[in-house]
Amino acid sequence: MNLIIRILITAAVAFLLTKILPGVHFEGFSTAIIFAIVLGVLNLIVKPVLSILGLPLTIITLGLFALVINALMILLADYFIDSMVVDGFWWAFIFSIALSFITSLANSMFSDAD
Repeated sequence: MNLIIRILITAAVAFLLTKILPGVHFEGFSTAIIFAIVLGVLNLIVKPVLSILGLPLTIITLGLFALVINALMILLADYFIDSMVVDGFWWAFIFSIALSFITSLANSMFSDAD
C-alpha cells in the first residue's frame, strides 16, 4: 500500500510540475502515473550502476554529480515514454531537482508515523 501511495504522490507532483515548467510535457495524468512507475524501475535497476560508475565524479564534485544522474534518469524515462516530452538536459535537471524536493516533502507529510 505504501508503494502505491508513493507512486501516486510522485505522479501527482510530476503532473503539477509539468503545468509550471514549460520544458516538460505530459499528455495526461495517466502519463504521469506511467512516468512514476518507469522512474521507479529505472531508479531500482539503472541508477545504482550509474552511481557506482560516477562515484569518482560525485566525490570530486562533492555530491553534485548525483543531480546530473537524476537528470539522466528523467531523460531515460522520456526515451521510454512516448507521451512524455522533455525539451533538453537543463529542463530535465530542473525538473529532477524540483521533483525530488517536493516529492520528499510530500512523502514525509503522508508517511505513517511509526
